[in-house]
Amino acid sequence: MDHGTHATTGSAGIDVAALLVRLILLLATAFVAGGGLFGGRPRALPAAVAAALAVASAFVFDVNPVGAAAHAMLVVAVPALSVWRPNLARWAAGALLVLVVVETSLGRSGLEFAADTVYISAATAWFGLAQLREKPSRSGSLTLSLGLLLALAGAAQLLLSGVAFDRRLWESLFGLSLIAVVVLPLAVLFVRERKAAVLGVAVAFLAWTTFVALPEPDEPPVPGISLLRDVSLAGQQVPVLVSPQRPGRNLVHVPVAGLTVAGVPATQRLGADGYWAEVDLPAGRSDITLAADGDDTSLEVDTGDGPGLDVDPECATAALGGLVAGRQEALTSCPSASLSEEDAGSLTKMLAFLARRGAKAVTLVSDDSPRGAAAATVVRAAGLRVTSEPSPDGALVVVSGWEKAYQALTGPLPSYLYGVYLAPWLLNGPIVKSVPSSTIPLRFDPREQTAVSYAVALGDSFGGESPSVAGFRNWLGAQQPAGKVQLFASAQVSVMPYMDHDHAESGGQWVPGGTVVPVSVPLE
Repeated sequence: MDHGTHATTGSAGIDVAALLVRLILLLATAFVAGGGLFGGRPRALPAAVAAALAVASAFVFDVNPVGAAAHAMLVVAVPALSVWRPNLARWAAGALLVLVVVETSLGRSGLEFAADTVYISAATAWFGLAQLREKPSRSGSLTLSLGLLLALAGAAQLLLSGVAFDRRLWESLFGLSLIAVVVLPLAVLFVRERKAAVLGVAVAFLAWTTFVALPEPDEPPVPGISLLRDVSLAGQQVPVLVSPQRPGRNLVHVPVAGLTVAGVPATQRLGADGYWAEVDLPAGRSDITLAADGDDTSLEVDTGDGPGLDVDPECATAALGGLVAGRQEALTSCPSASLSEEDAGSLTKMLAFLARRGAKAVTLVSDDSPRGAAAATVVRAAGLRVTSEPSPDGALVVVSGWEKAYQALTGPLPSYLYGVYLAPWLLNGPIVKSVPSSTIPLRFDPREQTAVSYAVALGDSFGGESPSVAGFRNWLGAQQPAGKVQLFASAQVSVMPYMDHDHAESGGQWVPGGTVVPVSVPLE
């Protein structure tokens, strides 16, 4: 029976009452099954407790009533049959043992299920031996074998858990439970008092059923690497990005409104999705408090002791792309720190295309970042007349960062004869949706499977976040697109017929509520 606390990953909360009922129910059932397997007469109290809790679970915790009824009937049948039909009692006890293994292992498979089967069966056999009034001649060696078997199964599970070699082993209930399932069976082998030994195995059994029912603790933050976590806040799971997770100024990004981070309200940033808060973090480990709607929670961070890095939303979303792909890579620099050869080539070919169309002038929007300055140099070297004032008979070319680009594109714009052209890194929902249409030189097709997969993965992981070129590049890692430069037009019209209801907001779209389509052949 699933009491709603089966093992998951993430940070979901635990229903303490359901967990306690689960522990008592499974332990009492194991005592009854053990007694029946060895031909003893299980005591009535554990059977009564197990039966009562099985029935109560169906009403209180929405457990499957058929499973609850079967559990209650078997746990009552074992002691009853042990008086009249001992052979049938063994069969009922065997069925009850299978039921305990299944209920303990719900949602687990493979090696973990095998470890569950061995541990639960060995502990149940120990309980059965302990209840025999007349011990078999080889009970000592059998007890030793069961204890070693418990310890070996526990050690195997410890290695499978992923927490064996970091501080989660002693800093979480999940890890402490794993320690208990290994240490206690070994310790009871040296205990002469029978009741104390049974108590030790019973605690080890409870520890096993506890860690199986607990959420697996998050991996510890890696100092100096941006952190992506889900936190439970105000009745919902909220993804949180902390970047660059270094001492000093950090950006904390969330997809929902109404949060405060370390007392700082998370607000919108021009040209970026979601909400952002700037917080100062000390060196080393610390906690960030997030609050919303009268609820609060803490998020552990570890900034290490390395140098800081000044990040903007574009830089943070670049880190987010790598994290969504499952890579733990430190940010060494931000996209605005330099103009890549690929982007410089894309801009050059875009400007040559404009010249071939007959444009004589471009209105340039850049910024003072290294990338913006280098991109402005590329524009000026293209042979077109460059102005900083609107030139309606020319084209608007934007090569700045996100914030300045958004400011330049919002509000009334002159009607540029040759349209609006954006640098590749400006393909981001809030920016391209600020104008009716724009043209962008890209080396990949946002409609192709790889780009769509990134958009879906990002939206699913971070509350419908819009894709970004910097995030896509980090998501790809070493497998960067090597395609030729092609011009794509972005417009606020959706033409993606394959979008399903479950992904109505993200659904693989690079521009939610809009579209990006090619408008040129590959540029030579």
